[in-house]
Amino acid sequence: MNAGFRLSLMTAAVVVCGALMTGCGKQAAAVAPQQAPPPTEVSVVTLAPQQVELTTELPGRTSAFLVAEVRPQVGGIVQRRLFAEGSLVKEGQVLYQLDPATYQAAFASAKAALAKAEASVIPVRLKTQRYKELVAMNAVSRQDFDDVSAQLKQAEAEVEVAKAAVETARINLAYTKVIAPISGRIGKSSVTNGALVTANQTAPLSTIQKLDQVYVDVTQSAADLLKLKQSMASGKMQKKDGEAKVKLILENGSPYPLAGTLKFSDVTVDQTTGSFTVRTVFPNPQQVLLPGMYVRAVLDEGVAGNALLVPQQGVGRDLAGNATALVVGAGEKVEPRTIKVSRTVGPNWLVESGLQTGDRVIVEGVQKVKPGVTVKAAAFVAKADAQQAAAAQPAAQPAAQPAAAPQKK
Repeated sequence: MNAGFRLSLMTAAVVVCGALMTGCGKQAAAVAPQQAPPPTEVSVVTLAPQQVELTTELPGRTSAFLVAEVRPQVGGIVQRRLFAEGSLVKEGQVLYQLDPATYQAAFASAKAALAKAEASVIPVRLKTQRYKELVAMNAVSRQDFDDVSAQLKQAEAEVEVAKAAVETARINLAYTKVIAPISGRIGKSSVTNGALVTANQTAPLSTIQKLDQVYVDVTQSAADLLKLKQSMASGKMQKKDGEAKVKLILENGSPYPLAGTLKFSDVTVDQTTGSFTVRTVFPNPQQVLLPGMYVRAVLDEGVAGNALLVPQQGVGRDLAGNATALVVGAGEKVEPRTIKVSRTVGPNWLVESGLQTGDRVIVEGVQKVKPGVTVKAAAFVAKADAQQAAAAQPAAQPAAQPAAAPQKK
């Protein structure tokens, strides 16, 4: 066998071995099984019962604690206005001075009539005393004595009438000074000096409002009231501290710093709206609240003892509008639940039914999973909690720089 034949034989053997190795590799690759994808990571909240203070936010309007319309009780010409519009006035302060001339004259005339009546009593009284002695001696008839006694009583009655006339004249004279019936802030004046006013006129001269306390009247539906009473009767909710505290949110969204109290609830439901009025009282020492302002009152309803709360992003809706949630169940598999929620409590839903203590509700990653798949659950951390944890960690210190090598001279 020559050298060329041996070289061709070795080349053919190499080609055959390479083909066999390639075929074996393809067969091994075809036989090797595919690896399953890792389970999807989701964030869950493990439900635990807790006490929750339930509140209701209702719209309302403010009104003054006391309102008094100032009107004259006698007629006359306004001589002077004795207050500044928009200022604070005190009870009993003189606001207007009416022309008192005619009332002073009437008062003087009434006093003169009283003096005349009192003077006419004296001779009749003396005559009655003399007749009393004479009738005992049968010097005068009994009829004459009775007539004189009647004249004395008539004169004394005329004195009483004159006294009443004096008091009336004195009161009318005092009414020429129009005084403030209550303390508070007075509004604009509807009359000026020289205006003619009449007793008990329809239009008020001005209006005083007491603003150190204000009423806030809000409306609540009768259905919500019945639901609240049923919850308290069943024991799901307890009244907090035996009284209802009220907070206030102003029209610009800022909270009012002072708390109010529930004054009363109306006993009649409005037939047109199905609601009733709730009146609350708020202290107003700085007079931030003015009558007619739109506000929102936050009423404490009570405390739910075993409430289950689910973050709002963990609750969806099906095609029928029912609330739904995804729960990590046995074997780390996703299970769908139809739940019933009643209200929001901050960023959470208050669950009435469909979930129970210990359930792990998926909050983040809901869009990436479906019922029946296996997931990897991790505890959900709210953004606010994460930011607080990051802020609590100390800032990273920069790495120490190596010392520079000495330069050769």
